[in-house]
Amino acid sequence: MACIYPCSSKEPSTLYPYMLDTIKTLLEGEEDWVANAANSAAAIGFLLHDLNWAGFYLYRNQQLKLGPFWGKPAVTCIEMGKGVCGTSAETLKTIVVEDVHQFPGHIACDLFSNSEIVIPLVQNGQLIGVLDIDSPEIGRFSDADKLGLETIAAYLSNAIQWPK
Repeated sequence: MACIYPCSSKEPSTLYPYMLDTIKTLLEGEEDWVANAANSAAAIGFLLHDLNWAGFYLYRNQQLKLGPFWGKPAVTCIEMGKGVCGTSAETLKTIVVEDVHQFPGHIACDLFSNSEIVIPLVQNGQLIGVLDIDSPEIGRFSDADKLGLETIAAYLSNAIQWPK
């Protein structure tokens, strides 16, 4: 594996391709889903500025269960349709929340989180989970972030051998 250095750019046109290449390098030759998801969450958390949580919730038994993440401890189980993660999973749509305190039913894990983006992970037309990213800054996630993170989530949905 090549050495991986942090990208100092906050410019999405530079940052997201770099982040995707970094994640591809981290996953290269590794088949263990836990190792791959953990490294992916860590890369996102480390490379994106102004975050306090990045990780995965996996779809299990009609609910979302906490998976590998970067950040503080989190809620372990989220019902479908509840909070930002459950709503994204239920609708299979990316949700960007400028101010989580204004989102009805927001599930607060970290009192310092103020904005959030959640991207559904879909493989072969089936929900496998969500990629959840939180920031302490209100309005942290732009349309460019949404596009870049959707590209990364699409790659991860198919590159990782998620458990059934």
